Amino acid sequence: MQTKRYCYSCDLKDDPKLIAEYKEYHAEGNARPAITKSIKDAGIVDMQIFLTGNRMFMIMEVDETFDAKRKAEMDASDPAVQEWEQLMWKYQQGLPWAKNGEKWIELERIFKL
Repeated sequence: MQTKRYCYSCDLKDDPKLIAEYKEYHAEGNARPAITKSIKDAGIVDMQIFLTGNRMFMIMEVDETFDAKRKAEMDASDPAVQEWEQLMWKYQQGLPWAKNGEKWIELERIFKL
């Protein structure tokens, strides 16, 4: 199976209490089954989120069935995902250069060894 990697960035609101709550939602064993199912059903085979200060980086490995537009459509029609996204707006905010309503921004690779 061939995979492809996508990398994104997003900011958390710069509030230690909110950051701690966000980390708790994402701690090992705390993931909501409906959310992890929606991720896997879209062809995402691995996803990791890293945090430095209040800036996050998400790295996704996807299989050949993954399509970002299809994932967005799946998410829009899934009440559990919509509930999750609403909750995450309490913690997440777009990068300073994000468009209105946009949180996760795809990173541009500028170097590869």
